[in-house]
Amino acid sequence: MRWFRLLIILRVALKYGLDEFLLGHERFRWLRPAARAVTFWRDLSAPRAERLRLALQELGPIFVKFGQVLSTRRDLLPPDIADELAKLQDRVPPFPSDQVVATLQRAYRKPVEQVFKSFERDPVASASVAQVHLAKLPDGTPAAVKVLRPNIAATIDRDLALMQTGAMLAEKLWSDGKRLKPREVVAEFDKTIHDELDLAREAANCSQLRRNFLHSTLLLIPEVYWDWCSDEVMVMQRMAGVPISQVERLKDEGIDIPRLARAGVEIFFTQVFRDGYFHADMHPGNIFVAIDAANKGKYIALDFGIMGTLSERDKGYLAQNFLAFFRRDYRRVATAHVESGWVPPETRVDELESEVRAVCEPVFDRPLKDISLGKVLVQLFKASRRFNVEIQPQLLLLQKTLLNVEGLGRQLDPNLDLWVTAKPFLERWMAEQMGWRGLERRLRDEMPFLMMSIPMLPRLIYGRLAAVGDKVRNAEDELLEMRRRVRRWLRVVAVLLAVLIVILLLRPV
Repeated sequence: MRWFRLLIILRVALKYGLDEFLLGHERFRWLRPAARAVTFWRDLSAPRAERLRLALQELGPIFVKFGQVLSTRRDLLPPDIADELAKLQDRVPPFPSDQVVATLQRAYRKPVEQVFKSFERDPVASASVAQVHLAKLPDGTPAAVKVLRPNIAATIDRDLALMQTGAMLAEKLWSDGKRLKPREVVAEFDKTIHDELDLAREAANCSQLRRNFLHSTLLLIPEVYWDWCSDEVMVMQRMAGVPISQVERLKDEGIDIPRLARAGVEIFFTQVFRDGYFHADMHPGNIFVAIDAANKGKYIALDFGIMGTLSERDKGYLAQNFLAFFRRDYRRVATAHVESGWVPPETRVDELESEVRAVCEPVFDRPLKDISLGKVLVQLFKASRRFNVEIQPQLLLLQKTLLNVEGLGRQLDPNLDLWVTAKPFLERWMAEQMGWRGLERRLRDEMPFLMMSIPMLPRLIYGRLAAVGDKVRNAEDELLEMRRRVRRWLRVVAVLLAVLIVILLLRPV
């Protein structure tokens, strides 16, 4: 079965001319004339990036998902390939309703009719990992039921094994193989896709994000109905809205489009800098806009399989980087990179500052509305690679999400000025972090630990002093023992000297 799948992959690769990536290596250039003669039937007029995207689409949903993950590695990929792979959409045919019913009966151990008041057999959405059906809970509450594709784990593991083999060969045979780190990319995809296979994990992600935005005037997150959730099934509140890509329909519904664009930027920065927990798959298929009277103009987020997290340290240094960039303070950008540990501590700040200036200065010659903060971040990551920086996964997810947010915002409002929206938010956040309010918050967060630790301080101090005393006593005992040994050796030496003197005196002259 694996060999058959491999033959299919090879056929598709040849069809779209992906062998040129291999033939680009100096070891295999001599094969080019023969390859042209054998594959004369191909149409390779399209750019290489477009042909790669089409090949991944033909290979199926797992390769589409891989292409989406690959598009986030803009610090490694050429811009044309990264831009083209970002166009991949996770649209696949639905799987049969009898398989859906079988999965639900296995999860609930009883017929679907006894679980839901009603269940629609035809899906409303279908993706590579799962599909969504509408239903009503026993009390009549409208719900959306997300069901995992049957045998998807085995399919993924099979294709992943082939990807890992291909990545190893690419690293050895492709001219750019080592620089692009294909095995590292496949390992990253392995983790991402297996996280998405656990719908209980996704439900927990959804629940956390909803709690963070429970009273928000900008964003709606569906409620999770935990009594009906499992590893293979996620049941949540049914949400109604207009896809964010349908701009004309939103205008017809009376939605303030420029305000909506600014709200998207504010939601992103709130998730990143307030919560350190953000939706990392914000493409148009996952974002809707509410048009009902109570929630008109609010964003609706769906699909919580991929989430990003940032530590307090990451948040602080990111904010400092952004603000320093806004102010064209390149030295602060460089020192923040060193202080955060993103570059080795022995890095020369003046050299890194010069590299950052070379990336950022050309940007400021353009109108602010034409500047992509996400692309600047990509360029900074690329520049940092010269200084042996290892870009961490959470920063790559952040980069991808920022690019998505910018793209969505400018699709809504081409004149969106991300800087005008983001800079005040970051300045306010930094002021809160550095001022009395930030100190008060950190003390409040640490209060449970302090309340437990303070009563234990006398015992801890006594224990520490006792340990020091034990060490001192042990040292004294060792010193006494050493003195005893020295005395014994001195006695032995004295006896030996005395014997030697007696022998010398008694020896005949």
